Formats: sequence, C-alpha cells, structure tokens
Amino acid sequence: MSSPADVRPPQRSYFTRYRHALWLLTKRDLRVRYSTSVLGYFWSILDPLVMAGIYWFVFAVVFDRGGRIGEQPYIVFLLIGLLPWMWFNGAVSDSTRAFLREAKLVRSTSIPRTIWVNRLVLSKGIEFVASLPVLALFAIWYGAPLSWEVVFFPLAILIQCTLTIGIGLLVAPLVVFFRDLERAAKLILRFLFYASPIVYGLRDLPTDVQPFAVFNPLAGIFSLYRAAFFPEQLDWYAVIVSAGMSLLFLAIGLWTFKRSERTVLKEL
Repeated sequence: MSSPADVRPPQRSYFTRYRHALWLLTKRDLRVRYSTSVLGYFWSILDPLVMAGIYWFVFAVVFDRGGRIGEQPYIVFLLIGLLPWMWFNGAVSDSTRAFLREAKLVRSTSIPRTIWVNRLVLSKGIEFVASLPVLALFAIWYGAPLSWEVVFFPLAILIQCTLTIGIGLLVAPLVVFFRDLERAAKLILRFLFYASPIVYGLRDLPTDVQPFAVFNPLAGIFSLYRAAFFPEQLDWYAVIVSAGMSLLFLAIGLWTFKRSERTVLKEL
C-alpha cells in the first residue's frame, strides 16, 4: 500500500499547460493595455469607427459612389471589412516585436516560444469579438438584414486565426535577424489594406483582375464575414483559396520558427 508521500498530483498534459500559459499572457496583455486607459474597451472600437467614418464620407458623400461600390448600407459593408482587418493588422504588426519587446522573458522562461506570437493573435482576436456588438448596432440602425450565411462567421474566424498565426510565426523570428523587416512589414500592411476588398468588394474589381485578387488570402475571409449581411458577396472559390493559403502560411511559419528558434535565443 503506497504511503501519502508517494501520492503525487496528476501531471497536467502539455496542451493544458500551454493553454493555461497562453491565457495568462493574453489576460496580462489586455490588462496592461487598458489599465491606464479611461475609455478602456472603447479604444478597441474607436479606431475602426473613425476609419469607417472617413471612408464612408469620402466614397458615399464626397464622391457619391456609395451605391456603386460595395453594398448598401455602405457603412455596415465597411465595418464588416475593417473590424477583421484591425485584428489582422494589429496582430501582424505586434508580431514584429514579439521577441524584441520581451527578450528577457523569452530567454528566461521555458514555455514554448510560439506562445509569444499566439497570445498576440488571441488578444487582438478578443478585441475583434468585443467589437462585434458595435457592428450589430450599426446593422440594426441602418436596417441591414441578417442572412442565414452568418453561420459561416466562425469559419471566417478560424481561417483568419490560422493565417495570422502563420504570418506571425514567420515574421517574429525573422525580425530578430533583419531589423529593417519591422518597417518593411508596416509598408506591406499599408499596401495590403488597399489591395484587399475592404472599402470595396471582390465583384467591384474589373473582371480581368478578379482571378488574381482571390489569391490575396484576406479576400475569401472577408467574403465569409460579409455573407452574414450581404450573401451575394460570398465567393466560395476565394474562400477555398484563402483556406489553402492560410494552411500554407501556417506550415511555413511553423517550419521557419522551429528552424530559427535556437539562433533567435542567441541573438536576443
């Protein structure tokens, strides 16, 4: 019969420990980000609201093109593209500093280093989900009917999460070796904003451009999001391409991260 000293608490699985550490770091990020802020949660929705207001004014008022690009109500069409873009843009931008900003913790802790990227994607994703009630309010106010295609919303989140993690895992270690990549990433993201169907839809592009535009992995993702209110925006070919490219980016990101992890720790 075993003595009390021999009785040890069951060891938690690797996945459970990883999930626990990821959640603790994500909560810390959110707490630090809003601890000294008076507006708190509202900062996560203020930026996309301001951007949506600017683009709505430019395209729907100044140039009076609100009925010729996108869908009506145009402000809802804009927001449903801008909100997930803010998640993607914020997570990728922060990933360029994922190791450099907390170099001491990265070196001294034994937790898997992928967590330093994944917690950024998760915290930005939580902010995105927290902004959805604002989208719902605008949809109600402007009378945008909810379509049954809203069931594809979780699929869009899953594909975007896969894509963002893949790009984050690719960028984070490379910036340690090539510091100029941080600035280059900002320029690429700025270009990608206008190259992605955010202020316009895939169908607004010339027919000879559309076959190439679908290879932007964000195109199919935004197509899924917009289907919740604008079913005619759903393009399954673009969605399939986005899913395939997201998995490809994830595979490349994991491979790059694994190959460079030891060298990154030496450089930090």
